[in-house]
Amino acid sequence: MSRSKLSKLVFKPYSPNQMMLLPPSLDELIPVKHPVRVVNEVIDSIDISPLLQNYKSGGTSSYHPKMLLKIMVYAYMTNIYSSRRMENALRENVFFMWLSSMSYPDHNTINRFRSERLAGVLKDIFKEVVLLLSEQGLISLKEIYTDGTKIEANANRYTFVWGNSIKHHKDRIKQQVNELWKYAQGVAAAEMEDPEPPDFDNTPIDSKKVKETIDKIDEVLKDKEVDKKVKAKLNYAKKNFAANLDKYAEQEKILEGRNSYSKTDHDATFMRMKDDHMKNGQLKAGYNVQISTANQYIVNYSIHANPNDTLTLKPHLDEHLQTYGVLPESVTADAGYGSEENYQHLEDLSVGAFVKYNLFDKEQTTLDKSKRPFSTDKLHYNKDKNEYTCPIGQPMQHIGTTKKTTASGFAQTIDRYQARNCARCPLNGRCHKSQGNRIIEVNHNLNLHKQTAIERLNSDEGIKHRKQRPVDVEPVFGNIKQNHGFRRFMLRGKVKVSIEWGLLSIAQNLRKKAA
Repeated sequence: MSRSKLSKLVFKPYSPNQMMLLPPSLDELIPVKHPVRVVNEVIDSIDISPLLQNYKSGGTSSYHPKMLLKIMVYAYMTNIYSSRRMENALRENVFFMWLSSMSYPDHNTINRFRSERLAGVLKDIFKEVVLLLSEQGLISLKEIYTDGTKIEANANRYTFVWGNSIKHHKDRIKQQVNELWKYAQGVAAAEMEDPEPPDFDNTPIDSKKVKETIDKIDEVLKDKEVDKKVKAKLNYAKKNFAANLDKYAEQEKILEGRNSYSKTDHDATFMRMKDDHMKNGQLKAGYNVQISTANQYIVNYSIHANPNDTLTLKPHLDEHLQTYGVLPESVTADAGYGSEENYQHLEDLSVGAFVKYNLFDKEQTTLDKSKRPFSTDKLHYNKDKNEYTCPIGQPMQHIGTTKKTTASGFAQTIDRYQARNCARCPLNGRCHKSQGNRIIEVNHNLNLHKQTAIERLNSDEGIKHRKQRPVDVEPVFGNIKQNHGFRRFMLRGKVKVSIEWGLLSIAQNLRKKAA
């Protein structure tokens, strides 16, 4: 471009170092309907007195917890989960500057507030937000929709402890101690006071008992000609067995009945997740996050180390009752929650259960009914006689009752019924594949709950809830994980993870309110 043309170009004034006589207010820079104003308004409206009680009087002044809470919630709204990134935003982002009133807490202060100050009180703050939304008519706590998802823990993916591995190692110690005992008996039977080996099968194996046994074996073999391999095994046992058993005892204490835990986050359990980084369905340390929603607002959340959704419903509802002091009128959930224990629990609480069981959808199809014409649920049951009728009309008599206990300790009653003359039956081989007369096992209590579930789910109200569930609770997880990129916790330990998910839940609710 020529000089003459360049001289004719006109631009707006640009003076980065221009001084202002009256600097603009930060409030003037914030749009009227910006989400940050919703955060400011809501946090100012709720009671944060439980949070204030976490502060002690005296000493140097602290940043106001209301300001820090606003920063934390708005950060989670805008996909900022790191305390260092929050620190940077307070100096670079006008919205954070406005919320903080130009205060600049560093990342250590921010992280201490999140990890320590919010511990034990964030659920109360979350409740205040939910109740405020309820007062504004945005949600109702009467009908809730429950679902769960697995979120990866902030833990090393390759350092773990497995419950089955501990059991295997303890069994090997039992076996080797018994072998050493038998060898000692063969070499020095006269010196062995007790001819019987230690009873590790009926009594718990512990380091003290094993050490006493190994010392006794070592004592009787001290002056004897001992095979070199046996001597090496004995030396290894003396050096390692007791220490290893103490280590296993500590690990079992951490497990608390779980099948695994991560060495870098003891509360995290290894779970199979859909969206793992290797794309091969491998196990990763994580938490099972349960939420209940109403109109896509989160009204309750709970964190679980158990990957099975079935075992989370009872503690999740207990959390709801503890938070609000009242239970919902109805709960809608998918087939992952449809167990006898959950149906019975909801019935005992007088909560309407719109909960599928695992074969509900399949049983609604004509194709499934034609494929399984001889299944137990197709047989006629005579309640007065307590007997079933087999496919050719012969009675199947009641032959006994057994008790079973689930993984959660719930007791189930199973009735057994046996057919007669199956060998001469024209349907033999088609009715059942087992040898001898057919025996069926029936859980009558579960069948009653299933029948109630079918009637409820197929009612007009049940159909409404079934249609609403996938568009109410599932999009919330999708929004948090996919749209806002939260797939891995920043903090470690169940308490801190619960704080982090609580912040996410408040952020999700205010984000939807501002939409």
